[in-house]
Amino acid sequence: MPYNLDDRLVIGIASSALFDLAESDRVFRRDGEEAYRKYQEEHLNDPLRPGIAFSFIRRLLSLNDLCDDPEDPLVEVIVMSRNDPDTGLRVMESIEHYGLPITRAIFMEGRAPFAFIPTLNISLFLSADEDTVRSANTQGHPAGRVLPSATVDDEDDDDLRIAFDFDGVLADDKSEQVMQESGLPQFHQHETAHAVSAHDPGPLQPFLLKVATIQAAERKRKLRDPSYRIRLHIALVTARNAPSHKRAIQSLKSWGVMVNDAFFLGGIDKGAVISVLRPHIYFDDQQGHLVSTSSSAPSVHVPFGALNEVTEDWEPIDANEPVQQHAALIDDI
Repeated sequence: MPYNLDDRLVIGIASSALFDLAESDRVFRRDGEEAYRKYQEEHLNDPLRPGIAFSFIRRLLSLNDLCDDPEDPLVEVIVMSRNDPDTGLRVMESIEHYGLPITRAIFMEGRAPFAFIPTLNISLFLSADEDTVRSANTQGHPAGRVLPSATVDDEDDDDLRIAFDFDGVLADDKSEQVMQESGLPQFHQHETAHAVSAHDPGPLQPFLLKVATIQAAERKRKLRDPSYRIRLHIALVTARNAPSHKRAIQSLKSWGVMVNDAFFLGGIDKGAVISVLRPHIYFDDQQGHLVSTSSSAPSVHVPFGALNEVTEDWEPIDANEPVQQHAALIDDI
């Protein structure tokens, strides 16, 4: 019987998000492709250093111990790479070195494998490559770009803290457009008038729904074992404030999910809150906010909506066509 991904939280991740590829990139830029291949072969047994999303992935996978059957995990992570299988071997060796339970991978030499996101039921795709993430997002895939960010110390505990912006991330950006076009008073008026109407889903709403199944599994474990300590913590960190907070809460309720904490900041610097909250990953659609948050936490840009429209000369990557050679080897997806 085929391995079914339908009921799992599936993450697609590029090696550029999981590991630090800076040294490999320098070798390629300085010495070219053949030197890069030789370098990777010579360093096959030298593990790559953890990257921006490493702690998030490690902790997310650790929640599979909630399953009664190890062969039926809640979380599946799949490497998705534009490397060929030969140059991608060091990535898989590094995964084994760190003991990450990641066994599935797609290597497509010089081509972007994000076309397989719906096929593999992927709820979140992470990469460090901006063009690839934008192209995936343009085609309706739930993609985020990991930014150069401060990495959270990988403490000994297994807690996982995930933080989300709301508009343009969990919800669509229609209300954000009202704000941009008409101003704050009209935005609050619009949200008050629609307070009982749930927002349409944003790009990462399906990811949150899958995360909610893990929350449910933890609550179930807690009922069976009162000594069990809840490890997964979800926070909403949004520029909304009263009275527009009501519609955000109503939307979460209508989706059947809940967050542990909510910060309705009304223009207060998000970075100040994130520096105390210290999530293992934070998602926002506005790069201005991420400049602040990335100094204290792994931060991900979700290039969704009108605020992220690109210039007319930008062309999305075609997943069926070979891409620029350097990107195929280093920038990865």
